[in-house]
Amino acid sequence: MGKGQDLYLKAKKIIPGGTQLLSKRPEMFLPDQWPSYYEKAKGCVVTDLDGNEYYDVSYMGIGACVLGYAFDPVDKAAEEAIEKGGMCTLNAPEEVSVAEKLLELHPWADMVRYSKAGGEAMAIATRIARTATNKDIVLVCGYHGWQDWYLATNLGDKSALNPHHLSGLDPRGVPKELKGTTLPFLYNDWEGFLSLAGKYEGQIAAVVMEPIRNDYPIDGFLQKIRHYTEQKGIVLVFDEITAGFRLTCGGSHLALGVNPDIAVFAKGMGNGYPLSAIIGRSSIMTAAQETFISSTFWTERVGLCGALASITYFQEHEVEKHLESVGKRVQKIWKAASEKHTLPIEIGGILPLSHFGFVDKEPLLMKTYFIQLMLERGFLASTALYASLAHTVDVLDQYEQAIFEVFGIIKDAMIAGNIKEKLKGPVCHAGFQRLN
Repeated sequence: MGKGQDLYLKAKKIIPGGTQLLSKRPEMFLPDQWPSYYEKAKGCVVTDLDGNEYYDVSYMGIGACVLGYAFDPVDKAAEEAIEKGGMCTLNAPEEVSVAEKLLELHPWADMVRYSKAGGEAMAIATRIARTATNKDIVLVCGYHGWQDWYLATNLGDKSALNPHHLSGLDPRGVPKELKGTTLPFLYNDWEGFLSLAGKYEGQIAAVVMEPIRNDYPIDGFLQKIRHYTEQKGIVLVFDEITAGFRLTCGGSHLALGVNPDIAVFAKGMGNGYPLSAIIGRSSIMTAAQETFISSTFWTERVGLCGALASITYFQEHEVEKHLESVGKRVQKIWKAASEKHTLPIEIGGILPLSHFGFVDKEPLLMKTYFIQLMLERGFLASTALYASLAHTVDVLDQYEQAIFEVFGIIKDAMIAGNIKEKLKGPVCHAGFQRLN
């Protein structure tokens, strides 16, 4: 155990849940062995508290650092903002600059509001939609954060959100009176959507969904949703927090050819600097003035400047083409290693957000052993890779070599039936679990 694990043991005693983000819990990767904390991060190289260096070929700041860690053009803009003063009684002019940039990328939209985190931005978008329509019910598809409006989905059925990215999300603490106000439907299930929407016709404020995450829409699914919501006067909200700025510069909906009434952006937009944006049609967005939506740090300057520099870089360098290339190669590596070692896996996800899963009766056991072996070879790895500009050909060459070696070791251990004995700690978690 290194300094990172020692510090994490201390953290669990004084921070409920150990970390601020479920997806950064060491138990989600390699319990008792994950480095847990970083001293420095640059490009895709991470240095832990013991001075060990790793290539991050996993989530790159949980999808926040699409351009790579400590990306110079973005950091320079943030540093200039700090030198000028990050907070003031007056407003930062970059509020207007970023809004103009987002509206330039999305001609269908007219107005912009800001916050800092993706989850709170989704809560704002939902509040605006409910205010604009004077209705309460929201239909959801995908993952949209931790707030009451979303977790209310699980008040009727604690497993209702299990197919939507994270399982085991307990709605304890969410007012029981919110039961029935947020209802889920599945991606690409048009008949299921129609059935659900039909039950609540005339009561639906919004359809809130990720336009894409793991699968591409089929049979005109998004177009059908768009047509239905327009007919019924329902606000269509696209959550672009994860997919935005990965398939194209701006929202993934631009590449998919369907425009919503509101779109929400966050981590993919600022390369690690906190800013989220809610953009939308003026007929909907003006409702924000009829309800109270306000917070001091939404006016902070550094995040605005970081996002402005990030978006500008995306525009000028076609970063999405590199992300596509990385995703193609990574999926090819997984497939080739799987076939060579006859180690069954299932590969999925859009190219910039690729993932695989072991086809086994104990997939979490396999995943844990995989992460352990990759860590020993100098990689922060999981069964997903969020493509970054920092994932160069050289990094992927080394990753490929490690994958082929590790898949072979896993296959040998499967044949021997001793994977569990080879683990140096407990099996990783799959979803939300209370920590001891």
